[in-house]
Amino acid sequence: MTPSDHLPGSPSARPLPATAVPAGIVDPVESARAELKAALAAIEQKGNLPRRLDKAAKRGAVRARAFAEQNPAGAIAAAVGVAATVGGIVWLVARALSR
Repeated sequence: MTPSDHLPGSPSARPLPATAVPAGIVDPVESARAELKAALAAIEQKGNLPRRLDKAAKRGAVRARAFAEQNPAGAIAAAVGVAATVGGIVWLVARALSR
């Protein structure tokens, strides 16, 4: 790999994530600004719970679909198990509240 592999015009160049500090900044003020910007982006990513939950739900749905395609009987058994568990919990809560 040559140094030109990471130039903006090269095909293998990937943009830096928002949480990364670019290398090669020599000015201390610019470096501090870049570090602050990266830190704020990291805090925003970590603190944005709805977005993180949405991404996790999408990943879970993709995994569940792949599992269902590879093992339909296992997916049906898992769905029945989850339904039975949720039903049991609802029944227990309803029973506890009715007493």
